[in-house]
Amino acid sequence: MPATKLTGNNGVDNDAPPNPPRRGFLRAGPVLAAGLVLPAAAARAQTLPAERWTATWGAAPAGPPPSTSATLSLSNQTLRLIVHASVGGSLVRIRLSNEMGGTPLTIGAARIALRASGASTIAGTDRQLLFGGRPAITIPGGAPALSDAAELAIPAFADLAVSLYLPGAALATTLHNIALQTSYVSTAGDRSAAPSLPVQRTLSTWPFLAEVDVSGAQSGLSAVSALVVLGDSLSDGQASTANANRRWPDALARRMQLELGVAGNIGVVNRGISGNCLLTDYASSLLAGRDGLERFDRDVLGTAGARWLLALIGINDIVYSAPSNPIPSDTLIGGHMQLVARARARGLGVIGATLLPFEGQAYYNPAREAVRQRFNDWMRSAGAHDAIADFDAALRDPGRPTRLNPAYDSGDHLHPNDAGYQAMARAVPLAVFS
Repeated sequence: MPATKLTGNNGVDNDAPPNPPRRGFLRAGPVLAAGLVLPAAAARAQTLPAERWTATWGAAPAGPPPSTSATLSLSNQTLRLIVHASVGGSLVRIRLSNEMGGTPLTIGAARIALRASGASTIAGTDRQLLFGGRPAITIPGGAPALSDAAELAIPAFADLAVSLYLPGAALATTLHNIALQTSYVSTAGDRSAAPSLPVQRTLSTWPFLAEVDVSGAQSGLSAVSALVVLGDSLSDGQASTANANRRWPDALARRMQLELGVAGNIGVVNRGISGNCLLTDYASSLLAGRDGLERFDRDVLGTAGARWLLALIGINDIVYSAPSNPIPSDTLIGGHMQLVARARARGLGVIGATLLPFEGQAYYNPAREAVRQRFNDWMRSAGAHDAIADFDAALRDPGRPTRLNPAYDSGDHLHPNDAGYQAMARAVPLAVFS
């Protein structure tokens, strides 16, 4: 859904938003020369048994911010980034991203722990993360990096604290802009192992961290696959309660494990970006990310364990198109058919989603509404997907179906409130996963 303009907070979307397949991505991981002699502790990390990895959390990287003045500047400081696992495991690794950066990014130390509260971790859970057996890594501009495995028992729905020490000057040019989660920046020094981080400032973004993967079983459940949600602010959770994990993909992960048992132990990875479009990039709003078709390989196919795709995307393509001559529904449908074809070419099941009503929002007009209606009619009738999440039917006002049900409206007539996001999670058919 359209992202709220960075310079305002009026609840109305005032600004337009502004890769390689998984195997190629992972090969690009630890950026180190071959043949290095590893210290004993590092050698142990390299000899852990081969495991099948599943993403337990992820966010789509975007950026850079529109100006250097808006970019977080760090030097000799530690980031402590808080994320929420969907499934558990006994091994963990992280994926970092400097893909929007133009200069190398040096990580002097990286650690992961279970979060207690705030910027504090649970005693005994702190683990060092290595990169090719080394404690530090320099990631070239435009590249990602994947850590080695570390042993850590992670329960489903645990809060995790990922600490990254940045020894030199660094600009957070690669980040997920709307985290709806408080993270932390330390005072000077390597504080990555500190149980309680000395906090200089807080963040509402996720710089550099793109994914957390798990392997192995916890509580008798073995997560072996992931559902990837490709979308915009409706999946990013805009207007939901911060620090509460009330986005609809979070609620869906809880529902799947509650209702499906072992079959529902599936990682749910949220690749929604507020302001994102399926078909169009906006150079003036890079924090809204590259368009869905462009970022598909990285954000969907590049997700560890990806087995299903749920695509809720396209309303921004409609509302940012010309008021009197909006994007043709056939153009939007063609883009979705590309998502289906590319996902199925890699063996993924595909769940389509209808677009929510938005009458009363600033961008609404009858011409744009007609495109949404035609697209939703196609989504329901074409049989192009393995299943359909009819979010429109679940959230529209029965008395005026071009509007959100007032019980689910956050107030901007486009983004749901917490109850609306819960209703969206309930609208996803679970039979496709069992």
